[in-house]
Amino acid sequence: MEKREEGAKGFRKETVNKLLQLHFKDDKTRVSGDALLLMAEMLKVFVREAAARAARQAQTEDLTRVDVEHVEKVLPQLVCNAQLGFLN
Repeated sequence: MEKREEGAKGFRKETVNKLLQLHFKDDKTRVSGDALLLMAEMLKVFVREAAARAARQAQTEDLTRVDVEHVEKVLPQLVCNAQLGFLN
């Protein structure tokens, strides 16, 4: 079995690279391995924070199950906090 390269336990470097490439204006832009690992770590933090906030939102609604609506409710503030560097 082929060992998959992961950054931050779960996000493959190839996946992160593909996501970044979708937003580059120049197709020749390349990302270093260290930058991919950093981005993978940032994505991991973002996803975990989104899950935690969505769970808290469900709890405030006295629900035991987190649904996509809970993620949608917390996403605007999460994105704002991420842009300002206030995650966690």
